[in-house]
Amino acid sequence: MTRNAYQPGRTWVVKIGSSLLTANGAGLDMQLVSALVDDIVSVYRSGVHVVLVSSGAVAEGMQRLGMRSRPRALHLLQAAAAVGQMGLIQAYESQFQRHNLHTAQILLTHDDLRSRERYINARGTLRSLLDLGVIPVINENDTVVTDEIRFGDNDTLAALVANLIDADTLLLLTDQAGFYSSDPRRDPHAQLIAEAKVSDPSLDKMAGDGGILGRGGMVTKLRAARTAARSGANTLISPGGHPGVITKLARGEYTGTLLRSNSEVMVARKQWLAALATSGRVVLDHGAVAVLRESGRSLLPVGVKAVHGDFTRGSMVACVDEAGVEVARGLVNYSASEAITLCGQSSSMIESLLGYMGEEELIHRDNLVIS
Repeated sequence: MTRNAYQPGRTWVVKIGSSLLTANGAGLDMQLVSALVDDIVSVYRSGVHVVLVSSGAVAEGMQRLGMRSRPRALHLLQAAAAVGQMGLIQAYESQFQRHNLHTAQILLTHDDLRSRERYINARGTLRSLLDLGVIPVINENDTVVTDEIRFGDNDTLAALVANLIDADTLLLLTDQAGFYSSDPRRDPHAQLIAEAKVSDPSLDKMAGDGGILGRGGMVTKLRAARTAARSGANTLISPGGHPGVITKLARGEYTGTLLRSNSEVMVARKQWLAALATSGRVVLDHGAVAVLRESGRSLLPVGVKAVHGDFTRGSMVACVDEAGVEVARGLVNYSASEAITLCGQSSSMIESLLGYMGEEELIHRDNLVIS
């Protein structure tokens, strides 16, 4: 069903999933690539800035190398990505050149966003490319990334790119019709969710797992939508195989699921903080969760029940509730061993417990981002 009355803005991030692009392992679907590029060019000609985040390198490499199943070994995944990235970029370059448009390949890792300086540089480069009329084609740098620093899926990468360029809309194109109340592949009574607030907690129970080729299912798409909302972007989960799905969006019509942002837009520094990978996590009691969510205050040691991971002062850690749901994340003022010592203790005890007086907060509110 196509719906009306959505204003998508003038800056979009369009993410195309691997299962959609490669027809579940049959190599790149060039007919679909051509149709999607035609669609993107149409909205570009109408004045919309588009950044394309495309999966498919590993899947295309698997097909070229004759691999029937996704490799588990990291070096084989990286080899498949290296081979497949050539085909992926060649496909986009040739299709956009039909319209006399230039493309730019950008490969990113979490390390590229970990540094504030590199984050700002990436932001400036993307904005310059858009001003020059170039279509950036972004993928994770699978050939060098390791499990510890990978984004994990291109839904997350696309959401962080939306933060980078202050996008109005994040469009996640998939082989599904949208976000369902349950997995439609298993539940014939599953209902398509037409529209919801991205913060709606009931959405968490509805999300399911990803497919064979893609790392991202509805769980990662929901997480991506919440990340994109930090910079004010709305997210659309739409069936990429439907003809003209991108062009219709420029007219205010959408197919699939609209997840509306209802969050206060973060300042630039907190957008950068939200992009950092976590090195560990701290479990909070109910009182600390309420303080972070409702009062916007700092996290004190007294509200921490447990510490997991091996991190140092200045690392990014996730703050989770007792059910394991992330509440916030921030730059920690103490190492993991020190945080364990301070667990549940009053800030007045820090000097006697550690032998020196550091900050009274475990994480200061200026270095804290609510999830």
